[in-house]
Amino acid sequence: MIQRRQVLTHSASLAALAALPAGALAQGRKDSISMAMALEPPGLDPTASAASAIGEITLYNIYETLTKIHPDGSVTPLLAESWEVSPDLRTYTFKLRKGVKFSNGEAFNANTVKFAFDRAGGDKSTNKDKRTFAAITTQVVDDHTVVLLTKEIDPDFLFLMGQATAVIVEPKSAGSNATQPVGTGPYKLENWVKGSSLTLSKWDGHRNAGAIKLRRASFRFIADPAAQIAALLAGDVDAFPRVTARGIDQFKSNPKFQVMFSGSRAKTILAINNKKKPFDDVRVRRAVNMALDRKAVIQGAADGYGVPIGSYYPPSAPGYIDLTKVNAYDPDKARALLKEAGVNNLEVTITLPPPPYARQGGEVIASMLDKVGIKAKLQNVEWAQWLSGVYGNKNYDLTIISHVEPFDLGNFSRPGYYWNYENPKFNAMYDKYKQTANAGERTRILGDIQRLVADDAVHGYLYQPQWVTIANKGVKGLWKDMPIFANDLSALSWS
Repeated sequence: MIQRRQVLTHSASLAALAALPAGALAQGRKDSISMAMALEPPGLDPTASAASAIGEITLYNIYETLTKIHPDGSVTPLLAESWEVSPDLRTYTFKLRKGVKFSNGEAFNANTVKFAFDRAGGDKSTNKDKRTFAAITTQVVDDHTVVLLTKEIDPDFLFLMGQATAVIVEPKSAGSNATQPVGTGPYKLENWVKGSSLTLSKWDGHRNAGAIKLRRASFRFIADPAAQIAALLAGDVDAFPRVTARGIDQFKSNPKFQVMFSGSRAKTILAINNKKKPFDDVRVRRAVNMALDRKAVIQGAADGYGVPIGSYYPPSAPGYIDLTKVNAYDPDKARALLKEAGVNNLEVTITLPPPPYARQGGEVIASMLDKVGIKAKLQNVEWAQWLSGVYGNKNYDLTIISHVEPFDLGNFSRPGYYWNYENPKFNAMYDKYKQTANAGERTRILGDIQRLVADDAVHGYLYQPQWVTIANKGVKGLWKDMPIFANDLSALSWS
């Protein structure tokens, strides 16, 4: 049911639109769009921070990659016109697109690819996928041919080359990309009002500018679920990918809107600081897992849109094994494990970033933990605080977060990662996985990896989310499924 405040907001919006010059609305709708996101990015350089919100704005819009990922997970050429892969999956030869320039006028060529990848894998790199790039040696054959030699075998290498961490940056401007991004993509940064919105405008110098239908795209940052719904109803937002699932029934029956349900490779977890006592004891971590009724968490945190997981791997990914029975919901056993570990009257803090799934999920999980004798205090923080305090300084007990990147099991072997998980057995297993070419053997090792992190109860494994997109009926080209987080503006238009 639409509340009185929403009706008034809608009326005010209509009144404002009525005051526009005749034809202004129709013209604006043809070449501009207003989108929304739950989180504001901390910067605009996807190679410098793990925040997925950066790629949601910049990937394929400002920056481009050698390959391009599509909603169905397929990979096609982008800055590379074609490629050849050696039989042992260690050598990739890319033929690069000619006539490509960066928005500052500098030319794109094999040397810029080498610069971008050497930088991503260098000692000073803060790239989330630093390990991938550190294992690559980049050789320039000529201006339009580059060879990548990788020490690690990954059948998904071409997919990884299309992710935000693999964007090709221009050497002279790379250091200032966080605030003044320069790329080869069809859009440039027009304006950024911190805490409110960001606007991209079409770059007329792009090689394919004539095919880009939208001249301008604005992104509004709206974390509050009620405000998300109100903005859509008021027409202030044309499209909201990954919007809150609460209140969507009113959109399903409204002919002015389209509602899409998207698959993902994301893993929503109750992340645990593995070195912080008493969580350095696996019995305590297992007790936390056994306190969690995953189906109830999905209902409370994601309004029922999710699939339970028992390890750090989603059911939609190849090689998945169902481990939901490992450390399954069992409050009595959870209490027994805590007693065995000598833990009584445990008090913890769950640090919650702004997304609704985290804030809503925190309340549900705190209640579950209370039933096994763990008193959980909820601490709401803004995204920048989460990135600096939790992710950067590892200053937390528990936190709820969705890791949206596919193929990121390597996080468990990353030195100094915010989980504080260190297990030589995992490291050896993961290294073997990255060096094995045989598909059957890789799948077997992948299963062992999933079992190990499930047995170790590194986190409270919750669910694979199903994302909801609500948009004006006239918006065309929105991604149906989301193997990665991206808003590909070049595909969008108005009917």
